[in-house]
Parts: sequence; structure tokens; C-alpha cells
Amino acid sequence: MATLDIFNDDAFSVTSLTRAINDVPFQPQRIAQLGWFSEQGVQTTAMMLERRGTSISLVPTATRGAPATPKGTDKSKLVPIGTVHLPQRAHVSADEVQNVRAFGTESEVQTISNIVNLRLVKMRRDLDTTIEWQRLGALKGQVLDSDASSVLLDMFTVFGLSQQSSDLALNVDATKVRSLCVEAKRKMEIALGALQYNSIRVLCDQDFFDAFVDHPAVQKAWDNFQDRQLLQQDLRGGFQFAGMYWEEYRGTIGGHKFIASGEAYMVPEGVPDLFTTFYAPADWMETVNTIGLPYYAKQELERFNKGVEIETQSNPISICTRPDAIIKLTS
Repeated sequence: MATLDIFNDDAFSVTSLTRAINDVPFQPQRIAQLGWFSEQGVQTTAMMLERRGTSISLVPTATRGAPATPKGTDKSKLVPIGTVHLPQRAHVSADEVQNVRAFGTESEVQTISNIVNLRLVKMRRDLDTTIEWQRLGALKGQVLDSDASSVLLDMFTVFGLSQQSSDLALNVDATKVRSLCVEAKRKMEIALGALQYNSIRVLCDQDFFDAFVDHPAVQKAWDNFQDRQLLQQDLRGGFQFAGMYWEEYRGTIGGHKFIASGEAYMVPEGVPDLFTTFYAPADWMETVNTIGLPYYAKQELERFNKGVEIETQSNPISICTRPDAIIKLTS
């Protein structure tokens, strides 16, 4: 019969648990699947972002006394940005550990690890969804907390930029949708300056997507150049129009939609360092001043050995280095 002393095994150390939660397959999420955000660990809970012109970048650290990185004469603005602390706790009671070796084919460590991993899977799923929510916010220029109202980071306010938008007027049958799409594309290209992109993808709310697909201009374009039968199918997975790939984005958190009703966002793909998620280290003695990882996990015995508490956490902040190059589309 297993006892709570088993949690002193190295299989339940900070290193092992952290490795376990990082190895759990992530919940399928569109932004994560697209791979737009690069990931970078940092040693501190805050960093300095620099805006030079319309470009935003991370200011590198250096050894004290070392020469500073030479810069041009353009005026720049430095802004401190803090990471977000996302802790979670779960409980494994003594009764759950009781009589775990019912079949005798697994060791106590292996079987109890399965119990712990069930908790880690759920906690990892919640963290993944939260990071996806924040990445969508970075894409839109404003990272919000889970209540969808508390602002964690507003890239436009911090750096004095303004969001560019285009109204496609999809409620008007005579609207020249293709021309308006190209106009929005030009706004994006001006904001990018000399930066090159490979393609353009538009993430749409379901109401926007339905209005777009059903608009006469879009229907006519497909009549002329594509198979009409395709429009009778479910196109939510995406299709090409006006040199852009349009798809419906599905996602809610706490009853709040990831993309508001009637909105879409035009995103250039293939732009170097356009999106980054930074991870700070956990607030534990073992991880102080180490390079941050996406996820951490740790366990601790409760008083009187009544059970074990498992804590997981992530300390991310997601940014967009060209927030004015993401064009907001309305219907």
C-alpha cells in the first residue's frame, strides 16, 4: 500500500514535475497551431521594450560596466513591461493514494504519477487557454485578463500608436469588397515599412465570416473563378479571396468571445519577430534568476500528511512588435 512518503521520491521533485507538465500535449488552439508567436525565456519578471519609429523590440541586458549597444540617432522610447503571474493549485488527498496497486503491474511511483498527471493535464489545459487568450489580445493590441475587461498591456497606449481599421460594409450589397480588402492590405504594408511578409491570413468572428461568405461580391467572385459547389460546403476552415486566406476563429473564455462579434483581424505572416511570448521564471527559490520556462510544477505535503498540494504556474507576456500592422476589419 502506498504512503505519502512516496512523494519524497525524485519523480515528484520540481524538476520532474516541471518536465512532466511541459511534456503534456497542449490543447489544440489556432494561434498556437499557426506558430506565429516565438517563445523566449527571460531571467527577470520585467523587461524593457524599446520603440524606435514604429518598431518595438526587447532591449538586451548586459554585464554591468560593459559598453552599451550602439544605436542610431533616431529618437526612441523605453517602456518597462512586466510578465503576468498565472498560478494554479490542485489537491491529491491521502485517500486517493490508498490501495493504488490494485493490479500489481505498476510500481507505487508509476501509479501515483498517473494520479498527479491527471491533475497536470487539466492545469496545463487551463494555462494553454489563458496564454491563447493573451496572444489574441497581443494580436489585437490589448492584452486583457480573464475577465475580458482588466487591461494587462495596451500596446497602443504604451507606445502612442493607434489601431488601423477598415469597414468592409458587408451589410451593403453594392460594396466592392475586393477593393476594400486591397485598401486594408495597403495600410498593412505601409505600417510594415521595409519588412517583408509571405502571406496574409484573416481571422474572423463567426458573424463576420458568415456575412463575408454570403456577400454578393464574394459569391460572384467564386461564380467566376471557382467551383460554385464549394460555396455550398462548410468553409469555416478557410478559403482564398483577394490574395488572403480567410478563416473563422472559434474560441471563448468565461463567456467572452476571443474575437468580438462582427470583427476580423488581418495578419501578415512570415514577418520576423512580429509576435513573441516571453516567460519569466517561477517565484520559487529553486528558479530564482534562471531562464524562464513556459510551465512549472511543484508539490508540497499538507499538514499532518493529509494530502499533497500541487502548484503549477506560467509567467508569460505576449507582445506584437508592429501592432499598427494588424488591421482590424469590421462588417
